[in-house]
Amino acid sequence: MGFSGAIKSIKEKRLVKQQALQLVKCLCKEISSLSYTEAIDICDSAILVAAQLGITEVVEEIIETFPSAIYCRAAASNHIFHVAVENRSERVYNLIYQMSDYKNFYSDIRDANGNNLLHLAAKLAPAHKLNEISGAALQMQREIQWYKEVEKFVNPHSRERLNRVGKSPKMVFTEEHKILKEEGEKWMKDTSNSCTIAATLIATVMFAAAITVPGGNDSSNGFPIFSRNKAFIVFAISDAVSLFTSATSLLMFLAILTSRYAEEDFLHVLPKRLIIGLGTLFLSITFMMVAFSATLYLVFGRKEAWVLIPVGALACLPVTSFVLLQYPLLVDLVYSTYGPGIFGKQSDRPFF
Repeated sequence: MGFSGAIKSIKEKRLVKQQALQLVKCLCKEISSLSYTEAIDICDSAILVAAQLGITEVVEEIIETFPSAIYCRAAASNHIFHVAVENRSERVYNLIYQMSDYKNFYSDIRDANGNNLLHLAAKLAPAHKLNEISGAALQMQREIQWYKEVEKFVNPHSRERLNRVGKSPKMVFTEEHKILKEEGEKWMKDTSNSCTIAATLIATVMFAAAITVPGGNDSSNGFPIFSRNKAFIVFAISDAVSLFTSATSLLMFLAILTSRYAEEDFLHVLPKRLIIGLGTLFLSITFMMVAFSATLYLVFGRKEAWVLIPVGALACLPVTSFVLLQYPLLVDLVYSTYGPGIFGKQSDRPFF
């Protein structure tokens, strides 16, 4: 599909969404003419399905037309807020959270099994929601973010309250996320092992290059022969930066490998170490290529200048490959750890 085809597809999807929203508005207007009991019976199922699927616009429209629909219950005695949390519909969660008159109602309410809102946040997210996030470690991080967010919302005494089978929210979280935690630990260790090898090789090469400088040393004073050449200064600085960043990267990956891998570590500690490790590894590869190019310039710069063009182009290949392969992961890590987050104001409508 070409660029014009992609634009056309986006416009068509936007048009369908607008038409669907207009249909919902028309239906709500028609339903408002029915009796209260009939209207609520129709809206209850609609708003619960919309909350489950994360369709905020439908939830918003129904609540604006029928405010009491926010109190509806599902078959398992779950309210709309419970459905949003259990299905990880963050947009619906944010929408109801900003309704000050209603959020206090949900802070301590329990379902038929004695689970409060934090118990539901402690359960494992649906598979389709987990698959939206790359890597088991980031999936675990998102689950902890949900748990922490709901933990701040519920009443303090609800955080340790037991359900009907005698389990606290923390116990439910540990039990439900046991396999995901193990997969996250394995993913982190596999990634760190692979990157540790690369960082070790770069550190070894750069240390050797610092000892055996290009051109050798002057026998009369022991200084490098090319010490006054600008290209040599570029080589020396690039070599030092590459050595230091690769050593830092190596230490970060070793710290990941020796981590205790507690649940809390997946929230900030492990992602931060991986971000620093990948970032410094990228810098070490970049400056290694700069040092290599500076060395070639010192050797061939005057007599064989034509050699520098293809070699310089090829020197960009490892850097470009690393960016293409690891940049998406690095962006996901930074955004998930230090980004604005998925929780916040959802609508500009003046809800109660």
